[in-house]
Amino acid sequence: MKQSDIKFFKNLLLERKEQVLKNIDGAAKEIRDMDISDARDDADFAALNANNFIGQALNVQQSRELFEIEYALRKIENKTYGICEMCEEEISIQRLKIKPHAKYCIICREIIEQTKNKRSL
Repeated sequence: MKQSDIKFFKNLLLERKEQVLKNIDGAAKEIRDMDISDARDDADFAALNANNFIGQALNVQQSRELFEIEYALRKIENKTYGICEMCEEEISIQRLKIKPHAKYCIICREIIEQTKNKRSL
């Protein structure tokens, strides 16, 4: 991978990291701002609980993405970015443009998904 590509993906990852951190902070603020004492009846209480549950689920997903972004940034520093962790071939630029924190090339990702699906049967 060319140095200009590495720089492009590093900037892309840093921008996404900033957005994810803002999302996590915003969700945490929303959860803090929800006041259960504002619930006037069971429907209000249920809505607050549902919103809290959704907020927490989104926070988990965003935290997972943040971890993956930070992992990809460390791989850039270690000069292993863009290398599939399974077959050790280069991950295509097109795949990295879609998912800059991808750990696997598309073929290996499909193998992992198929294996996961077989285990769940």
